[in-house]
Amino acid sequence: MTQRRPLLVVLFDGVQSLDVTGPVEVFAGAGQAVGDPGAYPIRTASPDGSPVRTHSGLTLVPDCSLTDAEVPHTLLVPGGRGTRTPDPRLVDWLREHADDAERIVSVCTGAALLAAAGLLDGRRATTHWAYCDHLARAHPAVEVDADPIFVRDGKIATSAGVTAGIDLALALVEEDLGRDTALTVARHLVVFLRRPGNQAQFSAQLAAQTAQREPLREVQHWITEHPAGDLSVDALAQRARLSPRHFARAFQAETGMTPGRYVERVRLQHARRLLEETGHGVEEVSRASGYGTPEALRRAFVKVLGAAPAEYRRRFRAPVN
Repeated sequence: MTQRRPLLVVLFDGVQSLDVTGPVEVFAGAGQAVGDPGAYPIRTASPDGSPVRTHSGLTLVPDCSLTDAEVPHTLLVPGGRGTRTPDPRLVDWLREHADDAERIVSVCTGAALLAAAGLLDGRRATTHWAYCDHLARAHPAVEVDADPIFVRDGKIATSAGVTAGIDLALALVEEDLGRDTALTVARHLVVFLRRPGNQAQFSAQLAAQTAQREPLREVQHWITEHPAGDLSVDALAQRARLSPRHFARAFQAETGMTPGRYVERVRLQHARRLLEETGHGVEEVSRASGYGTPEALRRAFVKVLGAAPAEYRRRFRAPVN
């Protein structure tokens, strides 16, 4: 018989419904995949046992109140607008009881609830990219990493937005029940394949703000359209008709990142797309993306994504019809 790993999902008014249902479907599907629906007994609990209203307007009916909930193997804390002004009863309960679980998992802004309860102090964590700065400012004792889709630090795992919660749940299922089970669940949910936790949350264009001044916007577009070109600060500054020093300062002020950082993200994104969507060899991909050599491409992929280009292609290339 499969080892029982009870899952308790915390509910509250303003919760994001997909933060709840996405991981729950993964764990429930894992039980089905191994022929043991009870592999992950799932219960939900709100502070007082009352139904909660999600921020999209759905009503969720919990199984019990938090005070009546048994200690779970895995505690799942979802995010949502309700984390902005959290219920003090929920934060107090997390502070007193969350650490009793064998592992603690947050999805999206659920990390804010863990931080409010002091559970992330001295730990590395992530959340939805749009809230990372806020989390870091509000809780300076937390080492906030805005890049990965999920982070594991000891018994606590935090993840980015909605789909990252599914990725994290699949990673935990793989840890518990093996890769084959995780892949079975992923296929059933039509999730292409589990992404590694340190895969970046967003593209360069999403990560950076759009510059207000037209010359800088034109440079952003040029970088995106010509990843293999000369994208040095001197060359880009000349295109913007600014001195290199002025250009570098203005670009960072208006986009929120240095020109070099933006170029790195654009090139990585371009290489990822080529590996996912084409049959180009690694050498051709490295040249087309501005890396020059396969070794430079490999170093960039390992540093940011935790996987070499060949492994990345194996995991994420779109199936050929």
